[in-house]
Amino acid sequence: MATTRLNPSCHFPASTRLSCESYLGLRTTGRISYARTLTAPRGYLAVKANGGQASVVTAAAITEKQQKKYPGESKGFVEEMRFVAMRLHTKDQAREGEKESRSPEEGPVAKWEPTVEGYLHFLVDSKLVYDTLDGIIDGSNFPTYAGFKNTGLERAESLRKDLEWFKEQGYEIPEPMAPGKTYSEYLKDLAENDPQAFICHFYNIYFAHSAGGQMIGTKVSKKILNNKELEFYKWDGQLSQLLQNVRQKLNKVAEWWTREEKSHCLEETEKSFKFSGEILRLILS
Repeated sequence: MATTRLNPSCHFPASTRLSCESYLGLRTTGRISYARTLTAPRGYLAVKANGGQASVVTAAAITEKQQKKYPGESKGFVEEMRFVAMRLHTKDQAREGEKESRSPEEGPVAKWEPTVEGYLHFLVDSKLVYDTLDGIIDGSNFPTYAGFKNTGLERAESLRKDLEWFKEQGYEIPEPMAPGKTYSEYLKDLAENDPQAFICHFYNIYFAHSAGGQMIGTKVSKKILNNKELEFYKWDGQLSQLLQNVRQKLNKVAEWWTREEKSHCLEETEKSFKFSGEILRLILS
């Protein structure tokens, strides 16, 4: 039987599922490879003739049954990301943490000795990172990113208000330091060239702030700000619902990823912790 290959340079939007009806009448077997770009995920669609009726199936669906299950996989990809992230916490930071504390910021917050100046450096560098994240999402037309616009988790504007409050109290607002600048540039590069890795940082930054970050903010404020509640730790609406909405969106995005892409995303978690840890350390500077 003659075999005709479809044009491998064809690209399809990541948000569009191809209908089997598009290929009715084809009696060939072909492969369309997806380039790793912002317009399409990696992987490929297989078009397979079946008794004259063509069907379209994903390579991931064919092979996934043969692969082992990953921790949290049955609950969706966000649970996989959460599982990996929790393991990278120290035992002092979380019950599921596996690491030993090796520096003051990795130990119990109750033992921290923060300063207002150090906290300001932390807030300024955090704002630069959130300016970058919020800006990438808000200005993007790429379906994977555009779906996360106006989630309610955005923090840049809240941080702007907080820094303005500190200025009104007579504090000098410092310029961003190396940790924030480096992370900001890294996120810009990932957003352009590595969507799966970028989504890993997106998840870990926003979700970590809503949990451990909020706890840190409360305890630091008690020590140095007379329990002042910053806007950084306030959300419009019920936080649990905002997080659930984003979880659903993240799980939906990951449905289009191959197992290789999912694993690549998970592998980026350690870098996310490294960059965020360097910014967190500023509180104690």
